[in-house]
Amino acid sequence: MHISFEVFPPKKEGDFEQAFEIVRTLSEYNPKYISVTYGAGGSKSKKTLDIASYIQKECRTSAVAHLTCVGSTRKEILARCKELKEHNISYVLALRGDRPKDMSDQQFNSREFAYAMDLIAFLKENSSLAIMASCYPEKHVESNSIEEDLYYMKEKQNLGVKSFISQMFFDNELFYDFMDKAAAKGISVPIHAGIMPVTSAKQLGTSVSLSGCSVPKKLADVIARYGANSADMRKAGIEYATKQIEGLKRQGVAGVHIYTMNKPEVAAEMIRSL
Repeated sequence: MHISFEVFPPKKEGDFEQAFEIVRTLSEYNPKYISVTYGAGGSKSKKTLDIASYIQKECRTSAVAHLTCVGSTRKEILARCKELKEHNISYVLALRGDRPKDMSDQQFNSREFAYAMDLIAFLKENSSLAIMASCYPEKHVESNSIEEDLYYMKEKQNLGVKSFISQMFFDNELFYDFMDKAAAKGISVPIHAGIMPVTSAKQLGTSVSLSGCSVPKKLADVIARYGANSADMRKAGIEYATKQIEGLKRQGVAGVHIYTMNKPEVAAEMIRSL
């Protein structure tokens, strides 16, 4: 089983050295790759490119650049593909992306790429990029059912997606059930399990509201017991995520993708425990 990490670009231009220090630290643990997000509508795409390039050139680690399309035109996507090629970045995580707050209903409803699958098809026709995509063990928040999600996963695989990274989850049994359903649909490319260590009660609330993932009783009990003490909650959250990864490894999961929240020391503690 391999380990990979997700980081996000700095909000301020002057914080790049801190971002570089984060990826330098993470690269010391020999991840299969480090993925780099960007903001709604591609608002931080230049920062994503700079950090992804640094990961490959300076850290000598494979980088996966997030590429969203909700606020982009075909011309803009082609320009980003060109920039990625110029920086020798060959892997992207193709996503629709969150709707920007300043995007009007008219703009949203007339966007050139309605869904991530439209972006994937466009990339296959117009670039040589290797494409990864996302999947949702508890279904996408906008989806009607898990069956609908699986149908589109299979379509993405048919278009040439190399692997999937899952949305975070806190109950391994849900992920195993999802994997069984995916296999039954003929989805055979690797699915990397998305794990996020919860180190504060506030972090959990934010993550659940954004992702739609459920909170099992076991984790709720951890929050209830340790949530009021930041040091204890941090330790308990890291232990919970580490046990999740140990369980996934025993089940033969291809890879684990750790949502680091730009806290390399938390990821480091997990890796050492493993």
